Amino acid sequence: IILLQNICFLTELTRLFQKCWLSGSLFITLKKYDGRNKPILRKSSVEGSEPSDNECLLRATDGIKISTVVSSKEVTKFQMAYSNLLRTTMDGLEKGDKRNKSKKSKAAW
Repeated sequence: IILLQNICFLTELTRLFQKCWLSGSLFITLKKYDGRNKPILRKSSVEGSEPSDNECLLRATDGIKISTVVSSKEVTKFQMAYSNLLRTTMDGLEKGDKRNKSKKSKAAW
């Protein structure tokens, strides 16, 4: 797993989107990050070990794993750049037909 800065992560993510454009899959995960690299055993867990700064861990993989940690101070700036990246790279998605969906749901009842 490669831990990158936020800007470098977005450029690498763009490269991964381009690589997986015709074939392949790209998996992106987001979770709360508490700064620990190793899990703490339940028996020896210490109360009050909560970090003061909330952070998010964002991972992307298509065989090559890249990740970044976004602090609460930078989340707005990162989210704007990330959403722009998603808009530009996922332009080939097809719109769903709402009429077919409503007929299927009525038939299920």
